[in-house]
Amino acid sequence: MDSYSLKSVSDLPDPLRSTFTFRYFNSLQSECFSACFHSDINMVISAPTGSGKTVLFELCILRLLSKFISQEGRFNHTKGTLKSIYISPSKALVQEKLRSWNQKLGSWGINCLELTGDNESYNKKNLQEADIILTTPEKFDAVTRFGIQDGGLSFFSDISLILIDEVHLLNDPRGAALEAIVSRIKMIGRSPQMETSPLAHVRFLAVSATIPNIDDLAEWLMVPIQGIKRFGEEMRPVKLTTKVFGYTPAKNDFLFERRLQNYIFDLLMQYSSGKSALVFCSTRKGAQEAAQRLAQTVMTHGYSNPFIKSMDQQERLREASLSCGDKQMQSYILYGVGYHNGGLSPKDRGLVEGLFLNGDLQVLCTTNTLAHGINLPAHTVIIKSTQHFNKEKGIYMEYDRSMILQMCGRAGRPPFDDTGMVIIMTRRETVHLYENLLGGCELVESQLLSCVTEHLVAEVVQLTVPDITRAIEWMKCSYLYVRMKKNPQNYALKKGLSGTHIEKHIQEVCVQKVKELSDYQMIWTDEDGFILKPLEPGRLMTKYYLKFETMKHIMKAPANCSIEDALNIVCRAEEISWIQLRRNEKKLLNDINTDKDGRLRFHVLGDKGKKKKRIQTREEKLFILANDCLTGDPLAHDLSLTQDTNSVCSNGSRIAKCMKEYFIYKKNYKGALNSILLAKSLHQKLWEDSPYLLKQLPGIGMVTAKALQSMGVKSFETLSEADPRKIEMVTGRKFPFGNHIKESLLSLPPKVDMKVEEMTCPNYGKSKLVMTLTRLSQSPQTSKRHYADVVVATEEDNMIVFHEKIRVEEFTSPYSATILVTSHLQGKLTVKADLIFEEFIGIDLHQKFILMKDINSNIYHKHGTKNFSLPPQNNVCIIDPENNYSPQIPAGRPHKSPKSENEEASMPSFKLLDEDSDEGEPVYTGKRVAENVNDDDDDDCKIINERTIFDHIREKAKSLPSFTPTPTTEYPPSLETLSLIRKRTRERQLALDDTLEISSNPCEEIESTEPDRNTQNTLAGETIFDHIRKKAKSFPRVDEIKTLTVKSSVTNIDLFADTKSIILDLEPMKPRDKVGADHHKSPSLANRQLCSMATATEPMEVKDPFLGFKSVFSFL
Repeated sequence: MDSYSLKSVSDLPDPLRSTFTFRYFNSLQSECFSACFHSDINMVISAPTGSGKTVLFELCILRLLSKFISQEGRFNHTKGTLKSIYISPSKALVQEKLRSWNQKLGSWGINCLELTGDNESYNKKNLQEADIILTTPEKFDAVTRFGIQDGGLSFFSDISLILIDEVHLLNDPRGAALEAIVSRIKMIGRSPQMETSPLAHVRFLAVSATIPNIDDLAEWLMVPIQGIKRFGEEMRPVKLTTKVFGYTPAKNDFLFERRLQNYIFDLLMQYSSGKSALVFCSTRKGAQEAAQRLAQTVMTHGYSNPFIKSMDQQERLREASLSCGDKQMQSYILYGVGYHNGGLSPKDRGLVEGLFLNGDLQVLCTTNTLAHGINLPAHTVIIKSTQHFNKEKGIYMEYDRSMILQMCGRAGRPPFDDTGMVIIMTRRETVHLYENLLGGCELVESQLLSCVTEHLVAEVVQLTVPDITRAIEWMKCSYLYVRMKKNPQNYALKKGLSGTHIEKHIQEVCVQKVKELSDYQMIWTDEDGFILKPLEPGRLMTKYYLKFETMKHIMKAPANCSIEDALNIVCRAEEISWIQLRRNEKKLLNDINTDKDGRLRFHVLGDKGKKKKRIQTREEKLFILANDCLTGDPLAHDLSLTQDTNSVCSNGSRIAKCMKEYFIYKKNYKGALNSILLAKSLHQKLWEDSPYLLKQLPGIGMVTAKALQSMGVKSFETLSEADPRKIEMVTGRKFPFGNHIKESLLSLPPKVDMKVEEMTCPNYGKSKLVMTLTRLSQSPQTSKRHYADVVVATEEDNMIVFHEKIRVEEFTSPYSATILVTSHLQGKLTVKADLIFEEFIGIDLHQKFILMKDINSNIYHKHGTKNFSLPPQNNVCIIDPENNYSPQIPAGRPHKSPKSENEEASMPSFKLLDEDSDEGEPVYTGKRVAENVNDDDDDDCKIINERTIFDHIREKAKSLPSFTPTPTTEYPPSLETLSLIRKRTRERQLALDDTLEISSNPCEEIESTEPDRNTQNTLAGETIFDHIRKKAKSFPRVDEIKTLTVKSSVTNIDLFADTKSIILDLEPMKPRDKVGADHHKSPSLANRQLCSMATATEPMEVKDPFLGFKSVFSFL
């Protein structure tokens, strides 16, 4: 494009011009200006690195913001209404754009939000109010995977613009996540509920390096022909010169790369012209060794160091070395050499970047991640070896051409240089591959097929894919479908297949994956395999971003999963399968496993149960590294081993959290408890019994922790009581270091007291526990949230009967929960209650209860043994002597008086107010917060006595339904019906007096005399309700009971003449199956039996004037 046709910044509306500091856009930007700023079409742009593609993103953002400019030219912005999503493969690039756009757009009130692994301090409100969200594909995928149920995806409807940087990285294994989120956005945007939202018309803008198949990307992103822009090397602002040098291979790839370090200094002297240089290395350790070798070489030059130009530069480097935290870096910086990788602290990383940009640091050795990251251009770029270690395949492989182009793109600094130099060091046999490199790049293929299972289950969990047809549609939205049609051979298909065959293959893949997920209980499908619904294992796998193989390992865990079993599952996880066992690591790992000092909790064992002398697999290596790290004072200090250990701990903590939730879902107590402890230990890199627990506090490292241990301060309690001045003396630090150490205790969650008490419960076979949590202290006002899991379980069954997750700062104190547990068949029941904090170790609360069942609680009669539903009278509660948090309850219950026992035994145990739960399963009441947990209104295990029955009937009598008999009824009046009941009751009692046996069916005779069962029941209900209404007014009070005699009670309540029998509820009332009811002689009374309490050795006398009343209640 000619210079006269360049677009000017003045072509923008006046409020937007201040975004750019230059006056004219370059050729590439001017060519795309109209499409970016004056239209809403989707675009895909292919151009060399360094040609100014970032400005195109900014023009599209300004296009959105221009909609807030009023006719008067004022900018009236509404937060979060039109969102832009910037997606980049590198966290460093995201952070660079964040700084730049905050500086350019922050004055207008535009809110930019970083969404990466480095920034976890965001919430739903931040997402709602953000105007520009800058994120990596994996993080955005993780954040949007599990949000539909809790409203986390509500910001989706406001998305108007998707900006995809370095889209050619679809070719990388990480590209699958990018495919998944674009397909998700397209699927949600097509849903009917999004028709009126900006998401329905979302705009895509993707940029990439020079690639040959840009048309495939355009098809995937629905880009019209006018939105496709291709630019070649002529658009590069700096002309590049490329030199490729071939070297003789060594015995192995590792030695070859080390040998190349010997040639770097000579190449810099020959081609860099004394200007800045970047040396790209394949590993972090390789970057450190290259910097070390260069520093050692220039050290021999003395004062004639070619990297130091002046005394001022030397002085600035000396000051910088003093402020650098990395000891190795300190010595290298003095000679004008540094290294840059992800292992540096943010402070050191910023220091090195500043020195290099200012020209004080002339040579910077770095890893290939910098090629995607911060804009650190240099005159010369040296690529030391074109091979890198592939973590997925475990072998050395050639770089992708796109990666080589990214590295080359850092050569040449447009403001300072008009030329750039690229030097590629490779093997002799691969020289020809790179000589004509800048002319093109390899095809961009899809990587989704290898991990389509994980992404498909994520869409099912989100409800984006509710059936198999939507699953097929989702796959057709992917870049995989586009490339499968163009290059089927790359995806194990025959060349030349028609579109119909490709679509059929997509359907087969989809059905196969759905069946596999259904077989492993990740999702539920109907009989036809059409409807798809998520199951809990699938939700957990999606929530914690786990691989399918890892989730299968978790589901195959043993029932009594120990901490060692859980740690073995972590070490076999797919997420860390890229870590390899290196030859030079074996000696150190063998020595650690030998463990002569007894430091390790677990060891790698051989066939005979002895410690293995030789470590042979990567799983064994990871197991040893984890155990070594969890001692708190690891022996493995090598950089590569430290990085591997960090990967095990970070990924292992996430996997263990998923295991915890899976075991809670399965109600597996031991598995859940051990998984929680392992997750916390891996997060803190300490076992719960470590002597260095204080390392969890901010500002306390290993040196300080050891010093505190020497003075007997090992726990948080002893630290809170320690003298700050003594702490300063022991640690050798100055005032007010001791005060700061004690203030770090404020980062702990508030102290909580847990009490578990056994309460009286009338249900036979159940024990009632009330657990109360009381907050003893308040934490300071901070944004930090502390969570804890409350778990109550029975040890014999290994079953969780109650679980609740609470926020420690906010739960209503006291928090009470009532738990019903089913007694064990052997009579002994061990109940464990745990309050386990999510993050900190060493502060959990544990209680243990042993409940004993009374062996005399069974009632025996001549027809066999039957456990009546009477309350256990002598449940013994024994407190474990080792328990430090004993609840305030007696070890045994006081004996009742004979009179109270008779009164309680005389009452039926069936519940009149509520149906009981099934006997077969443990029952717990959910969140129960009350000042008095024994309040009758809140108590499911109420003791039923005379007062409660009469009060209840008086209350219910007011609302009993009225029955109006039809005029044509031929039934006898209600008094005759009652006389019949009275007569039958007396006859039955005479039979009982003769036999002293329990009647198996007390109402069989009554039913046999009924001419019409259905109509007779209707009349009985009508007349009895009428009678109860009348009698309810004259029911005696409990305080009158004691003065009543047997004679007067029979006279006053002559309807209930049967005074020698009671009705016992043998089990809670349950709904009866219609088919099963035919097997009973009296289906309406299947759960009631008449039982005489008189024995042959006791005189027949009336002990309670209300026994006859209970007979009528059994009839009702």
